[in-house]
Amino acid sequence: MPVDVKDMVFDKVAIGPVSTRIYQGADYSKGAPVLLYFGAGAFLESQIRSNAAAECLAGAGAIVVVPDYTRPLGGVFPKPLEVGFSIFSYLAKKRAGLGDRKSLLLIGGEEAGGNIAAAVAFKARDHLARELDGQVLLSPLVDPFMGSASMRDADAAGMRERWTEGWSHYLSAGVCHPYAAPCLCSRMSGLAPTLLATSEDDPLRDEALGYAERLGQAGNRVRQHLLPAGAGWPELYGGTSGHAPTWADGLRQHFADFVRELGGS
Repeated sequence: MPVDVKDMVFDKVAIGPVSTRIYQGADYSKGAPVLLYFGAGAFLESQIRSNAAAECLAGAGAIVVVPDYTRPLGGVFPKPLEVGFSIFSYLAKKRAGLGDRKSLLLIGGEEAGGNIAAAVAFKARDHLARELDGQVLLSPLVDPFMGSASMRDADAAGMRERWTEGWSHYLSAGVCHPYAAPCLCSRMSGLAPTLLATSEDDPLRDEALGYAERLGQAGNRVRQHLLPAGAGWPELYGGTSGHAPTWADGLRQHFADFVRELGGS
């Protein structure tokens, strides 16, 4: 499906104006799901830019909203979460003219953006549980200790140093709240259904799969997918893989199946 891209400023969000980029399939259906999607950037940046995953998911029929979530208040916790949750709350009430009353409201993100999405899901459970229909986490960066086996190979992808810098920046206020590091949260139940994807050669593989396991053990609905090595997946969030990307078709299908399971069109 061809995808149209347009830039929009949400000027009625509680924290103030937020720049966004909207990805929308040219032939999207009535009641298309609205997905608030946080891009990568290792907690160091979130500027509006081309986003391959957002375009892919829009191609599966979603209206994807990618915000610049660090620029309005800064990139130190809890500021990006405040921005993300404010946009979510705005979409929950108004949909910003996107979709219609039958549209599912989803959140999602990749790498550091997956962390923000997971945190918004926690906060939505605690404040607006019925408004969030699902979350889409693509290799979420959720563990500040970075001690997994797959992470020990991250130097080969040139990302470990950047993630170390990013975590230090994000947690520089001196607080490691469960919303900041979702894998450390002790109360995991009652969250929105989750689609989680990663790949065999992803440095974030183990923490992503570990997070999915904890979600499932707490009684949440989880749809988990491990893409094969060589799909070019780390390039999704700025890493390197040395392979031509081939992950898009699989992700598009997994997302479409997830939306159908949620009762979307």
